[in-house]
Amino acid sequence: MSKSEQSRCVSLAAIAIMALSSHSALAQTAEPQSAAGAEPQDEVVVTGSRIRRDPLAQDAPVVQVDQADIAKTGLNSINDVLQRLPSSGGGLNSRFNNSGNLGNPPDGGGVGAGAAEIDLRYLGSRRVLVLVDGIRFVNGASASGVPGSTDLNAIPDSAIERVEVLQDGASAIYGSDAIAGVVNIITKKRQDGLMASAQHGMFDDGDGFSQNYQLSWGNGGSGPFQIVIGGNYVKQEGVSADSRAISRYPAPYADSCAAGGCSGFLPNGRYAVFGQDLTLIAPVLGRAPTPADFRDFADPGDRFNFAPYNYLQIPLERYGAFANLRYELADNINLSVKGIWNKRKSSNRAAPLPFGVGPAAGITPVLDGTPVDATNPYNPFGVTLDATNMDFIFRRFVEGGPRRFDQEVETLYSVVTLDGDFGGDNRWYWDVNASYGRNKAEQEMFGNIHSGRLRQALGPLAGCAAPCVPFNLFGGAGSITQPMLDYVTFVQQDSSKQETWDVSANLSGSLLDLPGGRLGVAVGAQYRELRGRFDPDPIVAAGFSSDIPAQPTRGDYSVKEAYAEIEAPILSDRPFFQLLELNGAVRYSDYSTSGSTTTFKGSLNWKPIRDLRLRGSYSEGFRAPSIGELFGTQSRFDQTLDDPCSSHAGNTAPRNFQNDATVRTNCIAAGVPANGSYNQANPQISVLVGGNQALEPETSKGWVVGGVYSPSWFRGFALEANYYNIKLRGAIQTVDAEVTVGNCVVSNDPAACALVTRAGAQLTQVSGLLQNIAGIETDGLDVNVSYRTGTTGWGSFNFTWNNSFLFRYNVIVPGTDGNQTIRRAGTEQGSPSQGFPDWKAIGVIDWDLDNFGATVTGRYISSLEEAGGNVLDSRFYTDLQLRLSTGADDRFGFALGVNNLFNVAAPGCITCDLNNIDPTVHDIPGRYLYVRASLRL
Repeated sequence: MSKSEQSRCVSLAAIAIMALSSHSALAQTAEPQSAAGAEPQDEVVVTGSRIRRDPLAQDAPVVQVDQADIAKTGLNSINDVLQRLPSSGGGLNSRFNNSGNLGNPPDGGGVGAGAAEIDLRYLGSRRVLVLVDGIRFVNGASASGVPGSTDLNAIPDSAIERVEVLQDGASAIYGSDAIAGVVNIITKKRQDGLMASAQHGMFDDGDGFSQNYQLSWGNGGSGPFQIVIGGNYVKQEGVSADSRAISRYPAPYADSCAAGGCSGFLPNGRYAVFGQDLTLIAPVLGRAPTPADFRDFADPGDRFNFAPYNYLQIPLERYGAFANLRYELADNINLSVKGIWNKRKSSNRAAPLPFGVGPAAGITPVLDGTPVDATNPYNPFGVTLDATNMDFIFRRFVEGGPRRFDQEVETLYSVVTLDGDFGGDNRWYWDVNASYGRNKAEQEMFGNIHSGRLRQALGPLAGCAAPCVPFNLFGGAGSITQPMLDYVTFVQQDSSKQETWDVSANLSGSLLDLPGGRLGVAVGAQYRELRGRFDPDPIVAAGFSSDIPAQPTRGDYSVKEAYAEIEAPILSDRPFFQLLELNGAVRYSDYSTSGSTTTFKGSLNWKPIRDLRLRGSYSEGFRAPSIGELFGTQSRFDQTLDDPCSSHAGNTAPRNFQNDATVRTNCIAAGVPANGSYNQANPQISVLVGGNQALEPETSKGWVVGGVYSPSWFRGFALEANYYNIKLRGAIQTVDAEVTVGNCVVSNDPAACALVTRAGAQLTQVSGLLQNIAGIETDGLDVNVSYRTGTTGWGSFNFTWNNSFLFRYNVIVPGTDGNQTIRRAGTEQGSPSQGFPDWKAIGVIDWDLDNFGATVTGRYISSLEEAGGNVLDSRFYTDLQLRLSTGADDRFGFALGVNNLFNVAAPGCITCDLNNIDPTVHDIPGRYLYVRASLRL
């Protein structure tokens, strides 16, 4: 048995033991309460339907996470809690440190630095609709683009009562974006008195210190006026990549650049001139360099280790406040006002700027076309260096210090609702809502170079009069003086903003009696407008950045919608038909940018016996292109990619110059030396990204079939299983640059080769603009077990075990001969980082006795295979929390916990973008310790 198989068996055994041992964190809605004969609850609107119903009779797979569940994790963000769901595919979180390392990812949404997003079914955060109390929340902005997804860091944690996650398509009910599911954040509307908590935490390595303060107060909900207000402050410090063995070098757990991945942009410079590949013997300070100061570049000994400058966890600070007000204007009419304000400060960090000049530099058009004049006083070669005698000159700008990106993001969100009911015994409920949301972000970048001024400072000496200072590109580390710095550097100022206006009206009730109960209906209409903009620094917009290029983006659209929904209980309380219910929904949407569409959803809810509920649903999905996808201007993404034409050691391309004759032939035809002397200069390749105004909407068809078994003879136990199948057509994304390059050099596909740019042999750029690719197909199975003992002499034990099995995740893209299928299940995508585990699970055991309590959480991620054959072995993380409550009515609470109790190290990822870890899947190495105190008055 292999080591990975042994690890998998141990993990399985641990989960099985937990299952045999004993409702808790991340609990899936099975329904033991209903089966055990709980008292009927008031009918309410539950996520996944607009019709009021018993929340225990839910006919769709919904996960609920409440305040107690969140507190038991010790995590400081609702996003981190939700990303632990087995059905979550990850999404942005504080383990992403992307701003200057990668540029703009190829999704049209900008970097999203410091943002927190939720992804379901690995379909991307753009395909998950985020609601706050059933109404759309404003999309995020992080001063790098116009995302089509919600930043959960913009929602104050103190406002959250619970979160409901619908793991089913719901476009017919809620409209665009609800292809993978819906996250509905339910805020506190009634609270009696004061609730406060303070939590401090840190890693046992002595870093990543965090503070989390939460406060809320309510007047108890008595009388015609109800109010709940609150606020929170959360701060976490950064964790340096240099502090963990996995991330000190570009190769995981390496101790030198010999393991690969280090950069060819050197502090002492790298000079591909006159057919040679040179660097300096040593820095030349105090004089102009001469040809004698240079020697041959030694690979990999001369390469630069950029890794220690990165963050494994970014520093982040959040301030938030909220207010929920409700006033009973009359017996059957209420006015509600909700307000949310949030400010987030975050930072990203990267190694000093890699810049250079020359046709093979592959940085920006200005730098690629910049010569070094013969009269530049530091040019040691005595002739002008240009495309005739220079491939590239690379330099690492250590004199400018690390690149720093500081974001400040402010969110305002408000909703006014007028609601009521009428109709006597047969009640009808109505509501009218108006909401406004704004997310505004500003970012400062330190450590950039004005390429226009650099070109002047490298040009003819006669053209560099004061304030221009001739620039020394040849003297190595320390040779760029302060006057040179002052002339060519600038502080980059970027900003972005998104706004949403939304008006909706809903009416629900019942029309007539059916054999199984009343026919429920809901109808409504909605109108919303969205606006977004991204304004990079004017110097960047003019094309003079030496880092990531960008242009301004602006766009808006409006949508008119109407929907209808029915709930038809056909039979009830009959043999084999304790309940038979049919549900249907239809929505018509008319977009100013994407035209009109109609989507449908139908579901069946059947209880053949009291203890068993079977259900199935078919849903059509629709997602209109977002502002960033439609109007996003061209930028760059630096993708970690091994060129199949390169002969460097450790090339992860499955078919490459060294092992495949066809690749060798095609590469030689593309200009690569036949002797195999071409080595890729830099592991990151520039990918041209940007929006596309010709994009069409995405469409999907999805099935969910499952059931819940809650045996009355085994009180407190429930077993739930749900199979899902989603087919997405016209998916808006890019063909992965690795696939494009492979199609060119392996299959000699002319269409793919037209998107690949080389300067000589060097791969310099791949075009990856957004398009409607053929599609995505995925299916899998969720299996959830829960058991609640009730009170015993040993206390009460509650157990949940949630699993998600990924059977298939295929991306279908245009290929050489028809469509090409890329199979992702069980693999690590690498760049952009995204793992697709075959199996994810979380098991939780809760124990409570009087005023003591404990929670043990086990989290399992199956192994992943990445390009080149490396396997990221499976991991099992264990978390522990101990609790104590005291005082009158247990008003004082204390908790002590540790996440990753056994200090399980993350598996090293070779192809991942940064830090050799996939931040969508694995934890930062190290135990995280925390302590919390809480108060109720």
